[in-house]
Amino acid sequence: MRDIPIDQVDHLDRAVVAIRTDYPPGHRIPRHRHRRAQFLYSATGSMRVETADGTWTIPTRRAVLVPPETPHQVVTTNVSTRSLYIEPKAVPWFPRRCQVVEVSALLRELLHEAVEVPALYAPRGRDAAIIGLVLHEIRRSAPVRLDLPLPGHEGLRALCESFLDDPDIHDPMGTWADRLHVSERTVNRLFTAETGLSFARWRQRACVLHSLSLLSEGRPIAGIAASLGYESPAAFSTMFTRLLGTSPRDYRAATAR
Repeated sequence: MRDIPIDQVDHLDRAVVAIRTDYPPGHRIPRHRHRRAQFLYSATGSMRVETADGTWTIPTRRAVLVPPETPHQVVTTNVSTRSLYIEPKAVPWFPRRCQVVEVSALLRELLHEAVEVPALYAPRGRDAAIIGLVLHEIRRSAPVRLDLPLPGHEGLRALCESFLDDPDIHDPMGTWADRLHVSERTVNRLFTAETGLSFARWRQRACVLHSLSLLSEGRPIAGIAASLGYESPAAFSTMFTRLLGTSPRDYRAATAR
């Protein structure tokens, strides 16, 4: 199925409902929740899923597992998605919080087939076999650490969300302190208490995760580094490698494969 709201088919007596949806650049899906578990795959473009306790970056050809009844919003960049809405009893192994996962070549092909399966597919036969194999492959998918914790403090969270839309590796802590009317020491204490990261480490991770969507768009690494405020591509590559264990160039090549 294509571009159909899940609410129109959620009632169907099938373990999985598969929907393809295409979104324009910069589209934001407001906070919502699903009764079913959701497997959200980015066939093209990239996404950022936000919940009460963090954000998850989903580059091209990755997916995110969203547990049932989890309030979340999605920010997209010219994305074509393959979404599976799964009855909770069919996936008792689903994580309790969002999780980005790798998507194998086999699973990618199965997802393309799944969205062509009729909503009321026959309980036995090829269509049911495709859906069953999809669930097996999802369970085998390897998790990827592409999450960023968000604070519960209302004012600090608002500043974090604003930063995520336009990150800068040199955004000064003093600016955050001024906006919150507190000291820089208090800002750092809040970050550590509510995210487990210092302000500097949170800022670094936010910038690197933001760069994943830019890499998937094919932008030059030097341009990405400059847009994030790094003095040089080498400085950006060093931080990227330190946090993700691979260079931006190798990461993009692996994604393309």
